[in-house]
Amino acid sequence: MAIQFNQQSKVFTLHTKNSTYQMQVDKFQYLLHLYYGSKIENQEMTYLLQYNDRGFSSNPAEAYKDRTYSLDILPQEYSVFGMGDYRESSLQVVNTDGSFDVQLKYVSHEIYKGKKGLQGLPATYGTEDEVETLVIHLEDEVTKVRVALQYSVFEQLDAITRSAVITNSGTGDMYLEKAMSCCIDFTNRNDFDYITFYGRHALERQMERTPIRHGKVSVESIRGCSSHQQNPFVILCDNDANEQNGECYGFSFVYSGNFKATVEVDQINQTRFVMGIHDTGFCYLLQREESFVAPEVIMVYSESGLGQMSRNYHTLIQNNLCRGKFKNTRRPILINNWEATYFDFTSEKLVSIAKDASELGIEMLVMDDGWFGVRNDDYSGLGDWFVNEDKIQGGLKKLVDEVNSYGMKFGIWFEPEMVNEDSELYRKHPEWCLKTPVREGNRSRFQYVLDMSREDVREYLYESITAILKQANIEYIKWDMNRHLANVYSSELPANRQGEVYHRYVLGLYDLLERLVTENPNVLFEGCSGGGGRFDAGMLYYTPQIWTSDNTDPVDRLFIQYGTSFCYPVSSMGAHVSAIPNHQTGRVTPLNTRGVVAMSGTFGYELDINKMTEEEKEVVKVQVETYKRNYDTINYGDYYRLTSPYGKERFVAWQFVSKDKKKSLVNFVLTKPEHNPPILHMKLQGLEPKKVYKVVGSEECYTGEALMKAGYRVKEQFGDYTALQVELEMCE
Repeated sequence: MAIQFNQQSKVFTLHTKNSTYQMQVDKFQYLLHLYYGSKIENQEMTYLLQYNDRGFSSNPAEAYKDRTYSLDILPQEYSVFGMGDYRESSLQVVNTDGSFDVQLKYVSHEIYKGKKGLQGLPATYGTEDEVETLVIHLEDEVTKVRVALQYSVFEQLDAITRSAVITNSGTGDMYLEKAMSCCIDFTNRNDFDYITFYGRHALERQMERTPIRHGKVSVESIRGCSSHQQNPFVILCDNDANEQNGECYGFSFVYSGNFKATVEVDQINQTRFVMGIHDTGFCYLLQREESFVAPEVIMVYSESGLGQMSRNYHTLIQNNLCRGKFKNTRRPILINNWEATYFDFTSEKLVSIAKDASELGIEMLVMDDGWFGVRNDDYSGLGDWFVNEDKIQGGLKKLVDEVNSYGMKFGIWFEPEMVNEDSELYRKHPEWCLKTPVREGNRSRFQYVLDMSREDVREYLYESITAILKQANIEYIKWDMNRHLANVYSSELPANRQGEVYHRYVLGLYDLLERLVTENPNVLFEGCSGGGGRFDAGMLYYTPQIWTSDNTDPVDRLFIQYGTSFCYPVSSMGAHVSAIPNHQTGRVTPLNTRGVVAMSGTFGYELDINKMTEEEKEVVKVQVETYKRNYDTINYGDYYRLTSPYGKERFVAWQFVSKDKKKSLVNFVLTKPEHNPPILHMKLQGLEPKKVYKVVGSEECYTGEALMKAGYRVKEQFGDYTALQVELEMCE
């Protein structure tokens, strides 16, 4: 069994294939964390606990004269504020009497096969054969605050999920001021590296690795979404951990709003990690018998380096987080008109793009921003979700039917969460915006944010989007969000509940998406927030792919997609070939290179195909055929980062290997051309050592062992940012 409980010692043990997680209910009924790491069987790690008299560390009343017992030193499974633990807390409340004290003690637990969902929130799922769940019930016997800690064990993927449900079972109102989802104390470690993924608009998820130190190091967002600036995925690992070696702990927050991930090294060199909803701007009223559900954290452990950790995340997210038809169905290769036309397009222009694209094997046209309301720039129109027939002559159905006549599917862009002041919607319902009374609101991109916590707002958006979907054969929606939240105030909530708006906004978004996704199972939804500003596990529950970045420059994308790959699968990453000079950087790169980089994602194009030469169109045909031929290997195979774009190598390389190891696709981009260069070798990974592999299109044959140990010799490359792909097939 993945979950065990020793009734005598009161030790809980959670086993995955390669890891062990252990905790104990101690003599005072506190829940202490014992161990999380490499698998250890038939051993309780209670011996790791140390009891010493530490100056200025307070002792709970139960300890009486025992000055060696302090919650400030002992490893907590769910830390609380106000009872003598001065480290980062998981829970902070204001009780009915105004006090802050919370004293959580073990009451009971339950263990069952399978996994239940979280009310109103995205979460992983699995069959009874895939996952087992433990729920530990804690309670403060004075205030009757109850916390249910939920642990689900995906044994084969070395993954454990954590969440918490906080319930007010007292006699009056209480306020949650902090409700984190995950807390882990490492009693024997203060030497981790902390890997995080920072960025900005058009340069998201840049990897940063630093040693932890005494005190706190935190990554966070208070922008109302997970953000371009930081990502709700972090790693703690050995200082010398690399792709193939070392202990690694990944933490992915299944949530799309404000978050915080904090690492603290305490006075005696213990390390605490806490992750959950950011407590800034958060104050949640719980009336009697009301509950608050803290979102899920996915923890993945690897003792075999960062690569194995990533592959476990990829498998779990693809199979046990993403849902619906498109998680295992080949998605269409698309062309989006944004960089081709921006706001300046007509039906005729779109049809001409579709016609040329269909002849090259591209399968879907996506009509981006500008098709609705009075929308010729970004000053007006948002919120008015009706077709602009000055541009879409004859209506949406006529356009879609014409596109379909060329064998092309049709997709459409929405930005439902936003509104322009210059719109019919704003003139009719200004109160629907997030805006503080008697203040003029902050604008960003000339738009305000709709209050997604309001049911009437969600109903308007549901009806508007549904009406568009009913007009024509629309098979894809790009769901965008192009500003962050400010002036966060809901005109529908009283003053004492304004601290709930950030979270209620996210719950409202999830509610609307759940309704639309469920009712439109044949529509592929893609998430977007100015590109990758809301690229998180929470959104992937509703949209199985997300536009990775508004930056389509392939050299920048080497860094963006590299960082994204540490948690998120290739099948989730929107990636397109765009025109040169690149619209974001002005860089000029070969069309082949742009294709190689874009094939590490949900492949497509973002340019005016009518302007391509016949020679370029032939290159596109080959790219489309290559992607289709290798689709399963790219999207469902195992992913290996062979080099880092941050490294000293003159090239960046990565590899896909099919699950049965019979096929592999190796990708190479030269980033530092040199005169009279040294010989380049790529050491491959993931192949069967004793099997022979043939390079497709040649007579070259090598054993998997040779390719992984001696490497594959790259033919000399010449020119800026040249690229190549090597297809391998196992010889039977």
